[in-house]
Amino acid sequence: MAYEFSDASFQTEVIGSNKVTLVDLWAEWCGPCKMMTPVVDELSTEYEGVAVIGKLNVDDNPEVPTQYNVRGIPTFLIFKNGELKEKIVGAQTKTFLKEKIDAVIKG
Repeated sequence: MAYEFSDASFQTEVIGSNKVTLVDLWAEWCGPCKMMTPVVDELSTEYEGVAVIGKLNVDDNPEVPTQYNVRGIPTFLIFKNGELKEKIVGAQTKTFLKEKIDAVIKG
């Protein structure tokens, strides 16, 4: 199960983390977001101990999407050492997301 981030925890758990972190910005009413849920959950399991994979509900947490100029969802933000490394908009394949996460881990 993917981790649940919030506006309140974002600074500590994403920006303050020394692990690569993928944040899936989503909403309950978003069809493509719902399609991505099993993919994000699988990635969370596969990267356990290596990277943090989690979700942030944009309806409940408006500060982070505003801060990162998120205009559409799903949007995936990948951070390393608190720095935004990738911003990916729209539903993606698991393989594509893995390639992006792996590139940031190796980079």
